[in-house]
Amino acid sequence: MPWSDGLVEFWTERQLCVLSTVRADGTVHSTPVGATLDIEAGLVRVICSGTSHKARTIRKAGTAAVSVTQVDGRRWSTLEGRAVVSDDPERVEDAVRRYAKRYREPRPNPRRVVIEITVTRVLGNA
Repeated sequence: MPWSDGLVEFWTERQLCVLSTVRADGTVHSTPVGATLDIEAGLVRVICSGTSHKARTIRKAGTAAVSVTQVDGRRWSTLEGRAVVSDDPERVEDAVRRYAKRYREPRPNPRRVVIEITVTRVLGNA
């Protein structure tokens, strides 16, 4: 992956993102999320409730094509990839730690899962 220093820095700033998934009827569902980028693993992680539409859509597909976009003025970046949902406690805990470092400590949520996106394409000008 082409991980430039500017891109890496952009994905560590405290910015909200938009996660886009595809519904069963082929339409796009987009929602604001907090996302973290793990350069070494080539993963974007999004924590959410397992009952959320995004988690249910991805879980039903098994693996799903998604994108995560971040915009700050004229700077933007979209990371595309294949997503899976995990409720494995260690993976969720790791994602929570990363989220807390970038944003803040999330509220408790016993239904929390992590959406893990293996990045396959990087777009943008950041």
